[in-house]
Amino acid sequence: MTTKPRIDFGYNPPTGDRGVETIDPATFTRDLQTVLDVAKPYFSSFWVSDHLMTHSGFRMECWTQLTWLMARYPDQLFSNTVMANSYRPPALLGKMAATLQAFSGGRFVLGYGAGWAEEEYRAYGYDFPSAKVRIAQMVEGIEVMRALWTGGPVSYEGQYYQLRDAVCEPQPEPMIPILIGGDGEKFLLRAVAEHGNWWLPFSRGDELLKHKIAVLKDHCTAVGRDYDSIRKTFQLRVHLAKTRAEAEKLVGGNPMRPEDPAYVGDPAGLVERLHQLHELGFDLFQLVFPRFTDTEDIELFGQEVLPAFR
Repeated sequence: MTTKPRIDFGYNPPTGDRGVETIDPATFTRDLQTVLDVAKPYFSSFWVSDHLMTHSGFRMECWTQLTWLMARYPDQLFSNTVMANSYRPPALLGKMAATLQAFSGGRFVLGYGAGWAEEEYRAYGYDFPSAKVRIAQMVEGIEVMRALWTGGPVSYEGQYYQLRDAVCEPQPEPMIPILIGGDGEKFLLRAVAEHGNWWLPFSRGDELLKHKIAVLKDHCTAVGRDYDSIRKTFQLRVHLAKTRAEAEKLVGGNPMRPEDPAYVGDPAGLVERLHQLHELGFDLFQLVFPRFTDTEDIELFGQEVLPAFR
């Protein structure tokens, strides 16, 4: 008997207008719930990206949307792809995360990163230091939050953040896993090896992914970390149709950034592609279906792709 691989799937819905249509807040809210109602039987997790204004003029704030989603869908795990450390003071974010973990009954994974969108930073009045500094700030932010999650009182004296007898009740139960997004080789992957429970790379292409994995393994060896203890996740944009020709036609007429590396094809080909990525070590995929609000591709995934992994 052939054993099917352990693979989980998450759905990454939009946080606003992706160029498919011009929408107002009320229309977006209705459309989002309609699509999620279709998606929920097929996906064990829902994921929300954290941007304030990139890619479109209409965009919901990540944490608010995440809370809205959690209240409506009690069976899914929730996370972010990924929250920028710079946008919220880490002590406050730690308190927010602990509260959300309590309200959700333990269904939260904190997706966390060093941030990258300089134009967005500048527009909202945030400093934009070097990547090295942003990563160091991210690491301190993780240390601050994990210290707070013990309950406290906690004092912390870092280069960028300080606490003075801070208390965080309720404490998160279970402890909140931290997913670190990114794959900068010198500093970011070192942070994953030292601090990450989960990892989400942003590089594409199997050869480049293999290289990033090798670098992460080297960092794990250097710090005495078991590489296999880090859960590896991957985000994949999916242009799915019954035939490859149909999928290619959809991409050709789709304004949704078709230049992004993505899967374009039929269900059988997607099964094969997911197996290839699983062989690299990834076992949770956050799928983006750019045809929102059309759910035909989501239903095709549920009917003809998902059974190969269940």
